[in-house]
Amino acid sequence: MNRTVYSIEGKELRSIELDDAVFGLPVNEDVIWYAIHNELANKRLGTASTKDRGEIHGSNAKPYKQKGTGRARRGDKKSPVIAGGGTVFGPKPRDFSYTIPKKAKRLALKSILSLKVQSDTLRIIEDFSIASGKTKELAGVLARFGPGERTIIILKDDDSLVKRAGANIPWLRFLSYNRLRAHDLFYGRRVLLLETAAKNLNAFYGPGGIEPGEGNE
Repeated sequence: MNRTVYSIEGKELRSIELDDAVFGLPVNEDVIWYAIHNELANKRLGTASTKDRGEIHGSNAKPYKQKGTGRARRGDKKSPVIAGGGTVFGPKPRDFSYTIPKKAKRLALKSILSLKVQSDTLRIIEDFSIASGKTKELAGVLARFGPGERTIIILKDDDSLVKRAGANIPWLRFLSYNRLRAHDLFYGRRVLLLETAAKNLNAFYGPGGIEPGEGNE
């Protein structure tokens, strides 16, 4: 498919060919959910911890005798039914991370890219850099492509000056073409794809591209 390349002033420059095997696939919602769920699980710290009744400090003695008081039978004050007692089946430190097949992850990312093209929320812009590293200059570029909303810029490389310029924009995220994240990409309301990054995506995810396990995703 052909898509328009825009200048940083928002003017049409030329057309670029996007690989249908990357940007024109049917959207697979199941595999997208699978990839996003995996990323969120891998980000969990798993450091939450509670104390069960065996870890609570206190006496093991009954607070009053079993019978004759007219009150309910009770164990020690570490019982989970008493305020300040132990927790039943509470969380303990654990590892929530798991892996998914790399082919599934690649399919999810290509499905999201296809979804952004179909919903017309993806714009291809000419390669640019922010030599000054100032937020004001980058904000001016973003303003030409729509109002301030959750925006993803897919870079062709690790441009530290552009990233520094966008560090103070809370609704802006940066991704590299070979390190895409399904969660950020899916929930981005606007995706700005640099021209060279678009060509790299054609080669990286297209037929004959890097096989799963060879690239750094």
